[in-house]
Amino acid sequence: MKLVLAEPKYFKDSIGIISDLVSEAKFKATKDGLELVAMDPANVAMVIFKLLSSSFTEYTTTGTEEVSINLNNLKQILRRAKSDDMLSLETTEDNKLKIQLKSNTTRSFSIPTLDLDDKEQRVPDLSFPIVIHTNSSILQEAIEDVSVVAESVTFLGEKNQLSVKAEGDLSKAFIEIRADDNTIVKSSSDEKFKAKYSLEYLRKMISGGKLTDNVSIHFNTDYPMKIEYKVTDRLLLSFILAPRVDND
Repeated sequence: MKLVLAEPKYFKDSIGIISDLVSEAKFKATKDGLELVAMDPANVAMVIFKLLSSSFTEYTTTGTEEVSINLNNLKQILRRAKSDDMLSLETTEDNKLKIQLKSNTTRSFSIPTLDLDDKEQRVPDLSFPIVIHTNSSILQEAIEDVSVVAESVTFLGEKNQLSVKAEGDLSKAFIEIRADDNTIVKSSSDEKFKAKYSLEYLRKMISGGKLTDNVSIHFNTDYPMKIEYKVTDRLLLSFILAPRVDND
């Protein structure tokens, strides 16, 4: 397997975001692109990442190839990538992943591949009655606002509006995001939808705003949430987050 990227930014930033949730993961190189599906250690969040083959200047694989690596090791190397570097990823016969950064200098690194179990992570088939398309910065601001007062956040969805609220022991925060030129709310019914999620996880996920100005938020009452960042013909980074259910 040899993959070459003229622009390392999307891969570098994606790995930086994913590694905050998952420490080890299996990449799969198919004819369509480089894919990763992984659960965080607590089984609360799933990451789905696809870097399309059209993003690469060279994309050579023999069928479907898999390589498992420590993402923190990879992230440390990718931090050394400059915007004008050509980034190449190549598997070697001695079970290493060779990473080369080439511009006016050529810098080569290698990290060991891992032997992870063969259990394939399946992306769940979820159905969402409400989807909000908005600016990444709007979601980011809302999550940062409610993080000031609590550790969990409640999303309330209805026609033409998304509300985000949180309550601490003494403090409260309530953000209303109405449908406008920046925000489109698509709902399949007149119902109101309500679910609570962990802010610790959401604060890591909203880093996807580095990749694109747009985000889509999918949820349902007491149901997993999907947050999706997509760059046309380049990449898809989405997260599925389990809801928090109150015991009282």
